[in-house]
Amino acid sequence: MLNIRQMMRYLRNKHHIAIKSRQIKDLRNMGYYHGYKGYRFIRDPKNQIPLNNFDELISIINFDMKLKALIYPQIMFIETALKNYVLEAVLDDCSSENLNVVFARSLNFYKSFPTGSVQYKKHFTKRLALRGSINNTLKRDYSQHNRIVSHFFDHDREIPIWAVFESLTLGEFGNFFSCCNKDVKLHTSHLLDLPTNLDADGEMTRFIIFTLKDLRNAIAHNNIIFDARFGTNEVGKRLIQMLRSETSIQNIDFKYIDAYIILIAYVLRKMYVTKTECKQLVNRYNEIKDEFREQISSQIWNQILGTGTRNNMIMLKDYISNS
Repeated sequence: MLNIRQMMRYLRNKHHIAIKSRQIKDLRNMGYYHGYKGYRFIRDPKNQIPLNNFDELISIINFDMKLKALIYPQIMFIETALKNYVLEAVLDDCSSENLNVVFARSLNFYKSFPTGSVQYKKHFTKRLALRGSINNTLKRDYSQHNRIVSHFFDHDREIPIWAVFESLTLGEFGNFFSCCNKDVKLHTSHLLDLPTNLDADGEMTRFIIFTLKDLRNAIAHNNIIFDARFGTNEVGKRLIQMLRSETSIQNIDFKYIDAYIILIAYVLRKMYVTKTECKQLVNRYNEIKDEFREQISSQIWNQILGTGTRNNMIMLKDYISNS
């Protein structure tokens, strides 16, 4: 394994990247493997960025870090709010906060299908897996002395659904919502004021949760987000169709980070976050992009962000103004 100075020589001689001796601290801080290896390509390792000097690499990493700092608070706000919206819908549906009652009355989406059918078995199995996942999560939190979970278990009381929600990851929460019956899903859509003509089955909230889940996890684990490589699943066409219809932005492609900014701003407005705050999000995103544009070639900038990013953000601000 190469030491730090050998790595610097390797960058110069093998990859022809100009790196100054004083930048040894930068390389040490970012790490050769996390820094250079992780940021030297766009989306696919085969699509390597034509870097000429180490300053360009630093610019890309700083751009990525600024994006994370901008987006993470918004994602956390949305995650908390979505849980509250779904909690309200569930409590209205089953009239109980008891987890067993919730499972029996509200987490029965499998009953939407003929008994014994492929879809019935698929969703029933998902429900079983959810129950096991929740039990494992609560067991973990109890062993780690989580105050809320410990309070109910130590007093031999059934843990309420709201306390369960406090422990669920966004992915687990998405699985919970997937198992909810149609009434819960439609009620959630109503609370979010999602367009009924595009969400007749109430599944749009699920699309939103799982699309944001990948971004949220990438930021939380300090993975790379600038090129939207974090997506684990194909984004639903219905979600893209809804965003295009609602915002009038047609150039929405989730292989660019732009699409996630559009989705976040859209959801925030549906949650009645003020127009001013939503515009501040877009303005700061534009500032970060403009700063990056001054530090990198237009070719690389367009590859990372797409040629339609400026127009997308203009139209997004128009949507916010008119929403």
